[in-house]
Amino acid sequence: MRSGLLAVLLLMGAIARAHAVGSEPAVDPRLDPAPCLAAAAANDDDKILSACGALIDNDKTAKANRLKALLAREGVFERRNDVDHAIGDLDSVLRLDPSLADSFNARGELWRRKGERPKALQDFAAALKLDPAHAAARANFRSLALELERQGAMMAVVNKPSFNCAAARRGAEKAICASPELANLDREIDAASTRVILRAATDARAARVLRGEQEDYLAHRNAAFGRPGFDLLKAMRERLDHLLALERQ
Repeated sequence: MRSGLLAVLLLMGAIARAHAVGSEPAVDPRLDPAPCLAAAAANDDDKILSACGALIDNDKTAKANRLKALLAREGVFERRNDVDHAIGDLDSVLRLDPSLADSFNARGELWRRKGERPKALQDFAAALKLDPAHAAARANFRSLALELERQGAMMAVVNKPSFNCAAARRGAEKAICASPELANLDREIDAASTRVILRAATDARAARVLRGEQEDYLAHRNAAFGRPGFDLLKAMRERLDHLLALERQ
């Protein structure tokens, strides 16, 4: 009787244990950050994409682990020159933690690579606001600000010659002002002439010769314009080619 009762109790215990095991939720291997962190430490890009991607895609992943996974995967995208996906991961990182100056700077560098300079400048500024001592962000901000300043200066003179068109009186000058191609060419000639003369500044005689050549070119251009057989565009291109050849010497 006692042996039969013991057998029944053992059977009931086994059933209870089986039921308890079956009722426990299965452990989701995607929540374990170890494979992602190991892949990142080993610089194994393919494993980073799979292991860290699993963490990123799981809604139950802890914030700290999601950040690590996103930053690891972003590094892979950047190394593979997949700029859009790298920016997307940094967008997610900064939504989770907008206090990361490094991530703002990194995203700014990616925007700059895409040619999105205003967005890049905004991210560099955000990084500096968070960390005024951030050396990389400061260098990036300064260099990009100078680049945009130069670009603005160039845009201000594009399609404009080296002289004031409002004061143009000669036929050649009026023709140059009426043509963006000729206007840009005239400005390039003037800049190249200035460079070669400045380079020869230590030799007064050579500098005088170069200034005389430029004056002779302008006088011939103005006098010959409108005459049969004179090609203004050809004459200007030849002058620029000559000056550029002098610069290369």
